[in-house]
Amino acid sequence: MSATEKPWPEEIKVDKAARLLKVLFSDGKRFELPAELLRVESPSAEVQGHSPSEKTVVAGRMHVGIIGVEPVGNYAVKLVFDDLHDSGIYTWDYLYAMGLSKDEMWADYLAALEAAGLSRDPALSKAPPPRAGGCNGGSGKSGGSCGHG
Repeated sequence: MSATEKPWPEEIKVDKAARLLKVLFSDGKRFELPAELLRVESPSAEVQGHSPSEKTVVAGRMHVGIIGVEPVGNYAVKLVFDDLHDSGIYTWDYLYAMGLSKDEMWADYLAALEAAGLSRDPALSKAPPPRAGGCNGGSGKSGGSCGHG
């Protein structure tokens, strides 16, 4: 692999029992990404909003699992979670970056939950207030489109 080539996933596997997405990249790096982290950091508009100030803290996903991995062109996968969230497109670059910064992302997630008074445990979590503009993550299977193309 040359210095200008980006790492490419050579293997993507779901470990349903451990609730992990295992990704091996062409540069030899292997990442085990927890389903919970993938779900709460979904690149979807439902989670990320349309700007950093709109990002939603997703609570109650301690037990979430991945039930599907669907290819998107040759640049990404769409993950389908057992809570039926399926609107995030996980590019190879995003998965690689998550793998590199998993521990920092996890710490930031836990701090955001604490600051919002929320919990990872679905039995203890409460729904966050809707975001301004009526984009509250919606209801329904994929939600979150907010009417934007």
